[in-house]
Amino acid sequence: MSILNDISENLQRGKAKVVKELVQQAIDEGIPVQQILNEGLLSGMDVIGEKFKNNEVFVPEVLVAARAMNMGAALLKPLMAEAGVKAAGKVCIGTVKGDLHDIGKNLVKMMMEGKGLEVVDLGTDVDPDTYVKTAVEQGCQIICCSALLTTTMGVMADVVKKADEAGIHDKVKIMIGGAPVTQSFCDQIGADKYTADAASAADAAVAICQAAACA
Repeated sequence: MSILNDISENLQRGKAKVVKELVQQAIDEGIPVQQILNEGLLSGMDVIGEKFKNNEVFVPEVLVAARAMNMGAALLKPLMAEAGVKAAGKVCIGTVKGDLHDIGKNLVKMMMEGKGLEVVDLGTDVDPDTYVKTAVEQGCQIICCSALLTTTMGVMADVVKKADEAGIHDKVKIMIGGAPVTQSFCDQIGADKYTADAASAADAAVAICQAAACA
């Protein structure tokens, strides 16, 4: 359907106003909300995610595309609730205690929302208990921890420990990432998933939520 292609293409170009107008037009034409979301907005963000992974676009392009997606999604949200459209999964994300960096976290959040996940953003300087409490209260399938400093990445181990102590680690997976973080660190602290970039993190989160839904 050409209007859905137009939404996708304008989103990739970061034309937020045009995307908003086209989404409204698609709603007025009676196209199902889920279809507008999947074939318009999310398909556009998918292209951006792939290009970002391949270094064909960079952070500024991702930011403007995400802004366009959010403007379109804002029109769909109330209709999605009415239509009973559920998010693909629910994630809470934050930068760990002692660390105030948020660009990487924000990128991951955008990429995850671009895959149809609901994301609870805890901000920066997040206490290990806060992650666990939020995951329990909000019914999240995944806790995502970001750290950009070697001095703060150790806090991720505390998050894993708190999840173990709370008895939720079998149901809630812990994903970690950030410049100093590695796969071997992930294995060492008992976290479930490490990814090197935002687009891969979003793909991994979708796979985890799908596996949880099938379990």
